[in-house]
Amino acid sequence: MKLREKMPELAGATQWLNGEVTKEELIGEKPTLIHFWSVSCHLCKEAMPEINELRDEYEDLLNVVSVHMPRSEDDLNLSVIEQMALGHDITQPTFVDSDHVLTEAFENKYVPAYYVFDEEGKLRHFQAGGSGMKMLRKRINRVLKIEQ
Repeated sequence: MKLREKMPELAGATQWLNGEVTKEELIGEKPTLIHFWSVSCHLCKEAMPEINELRDEYEDLLNVVSVHMPRSEDDLNLSVIEQMALGHDITQPTFVDSDHVLTEAFENKYVPAYYVFDEEGKLRHFQAGGSGMKMLRKRINRVLKIEQ
């Protein structure tokens, strides 16, 4: 995805964990962080506490949605995905993308990957990889118009 592109529809989930959300529910009120991860991704597991911290700290200011993007056949087991979500305190709505429908809509190739959309649903920041959480927080703060 390119900066300022509109958020794709959140359609085609194999399953939703922790409740389902639509693009329409996310746009308009507040910015959104969409976070791609996978059960087989070590960097994803390391980043989870920081994502959860962002989710909790900005609870009233930011929507947070996670997307489970399988990287291999081993990543398709729903009970393993559910257990990892539970074990890593992923309480936000989670789109299980076993068929890569949303992954393709986002043109995403990485886990972890982070997409920050403004309240109008336009992409304002993208980053991938396990490091750079300070940069992610900085970009979220900028979209939220919080002084840094």
